[in-house]
Amino acid sequence: MRSFILKLLIGSTFVCNMAFAQTAWTPKEDGKTIKVIAHRGEHLHHPENTLPAFQAAIDAGADYFELDVRTTSDGKFVLMHDSTLDRTTNGTGEVYKHTFAEIRALDAGIKFSPTFAGTKVPTLDEALDLAHGKINVYVDTKYADPQQLIDTIVRHDMQDHVVIYGNPFFLYEVHKIRPTLKVMPEALSPDICKLFVRAMQLQVIAFDASDFKDPVIACAKDANAKIFVDRLGDADNPEAWQKAIDEGAAGIQTNLPAELAVYLRAHNMATH
Repeated sequence: MRSFILKLLIGSTFVCNMAFAQTAWTPKEDGKTIKVIAHRGEHLHHPENTLPAFQAAIDAGADYFELDVRTTSDGKFVLMHDSTLDRTTNGTGEVYKHTFAEIRALDAGIKFSPTFAGTKVPTLDEALDLAHGKINVYVDTKYADPQQLIDTIVRHDMQDHVVIYGNPFFLYEVHKIRPTLKVMPEALSPDICKLFVRAMQLQVIAFDASDFKDPVIACAKDANAKIFVDRLGDADNPEAWQKAIDEGAAGIQTNLPAELAVYLRAHNMATH
């Protein structure tokens, strides 16, 4: 970690200031409304990380859907949270050891419900196609080549409509290649947050239950960076949503996008 920190400190003196992204189509990025981020799409009623889940997130009024990117043995991007195929498909083994054709032949819906039998593991291309013109995308990068990911996003004209989450080594590489993309590391601690802000000129910072604390939140506020916080599990309820908003959250990642959207509309904090 020490060598990585040194690398960031040195590199940060040479990178350009990050330009602010253009206004998104939906939602309007006016800084006055709270963004609904649908975790793995709307996955309580649809198989996670699939096109039906992403479409349901759009229908629920979410501002972003979150997806997880992995790479197949032959270099294709597929969407799956786990490192293995076992939980969500009728396949077994690690994603990176299978070809795209092998993964594409699997069923990503049957384990969730017979209603979704035949649902395929989607590609990042398909998800970005679906999102374009409708919704922003929270890209949780599990494993991907930085240049290939950037090229895919730009090819779909989504460069101003994504936030990219991942480990800081990866995000630093993305930032060096294309500084205007919104990379979003986990805040972790006040000192590490400050380092990331300096190295990558952050516009948005990710938080979860472990680091959504006053000293770390202060780092994001001092940097004028937006705060996207997870409110999942027991914290996925109106009381916890409101507490996060009161503490400065600009976006909330939720398993209940429709419910959160209704709550925000009722309190005049929604984009639509």
